[in-house]
Amino acid sequence: MRLLLSGVLALSTLAWTGLGAALEVAPDASHLAEARQLVRTFASNLKKELKAALKKGGPVTAIETCHLKAPDIAKDLSNTSHWEVRRASLKVRNLEDAPDKWETTVLERFEALNKADAPEEAMEYSEVVPGKNGGRVFRYMKAIPTIRICLKCHGETIDPKVQKQLDSLYPFDQATGFTENDLRGAFSLSLPLE
Repeated sequence: MRLLLSGVLALSTLAWTGLGAALEVAPDASHLAEARQLVRTFASNLKKELKAALKKGGPVTAIETCHLKAPDIAKDLSNTSHWEVRRASLKVRNLEDAPDKWETTVLERFEALNKADAPEEAMEYSEVVPGKNGGRVFRYMKAIPTIRICLKCHGETIDPKVQKQLDSLYPFDQATGFTENDLRGAFSLSLPLE
């Protein structure tokens, strides 16, 4: 298994270099550090809000909190930095989290790494790509694993009251059927460099 994992990691590392029209293979370390800090802040703030909501009213309250707070946290981080901060997933709950082409490619690579039992640290990627209107954009993604608490709203078996709330808030929900350690999605950040 160790040999298989080493081979998968080596192949995926080589594959990353050809992801798109990359302008640099190794983006600036300060941008990478800043992106990582923004992800830590996003994850920490959302986790704090969800824990409080679960304690207050269980999963139904947590869904409402996630519905309102997650976009607010992303917007606040985007407004207080020069970054666009969001989440993306191959199985979206909120249609606004649908991945673009670059994000889809990265998420698919993360999914392959996850299936090969790669460590969570291996599911991080960044590169500098051409911007829509010329210039360059630093792009960064960090995987979001499914942890046990996520299964109350994203698992294979969901309480009918929770399902009713999900149906009400997310009529196009695809984000169920996960098991622990599945790839839930990823934080996705972008920074125009000029």
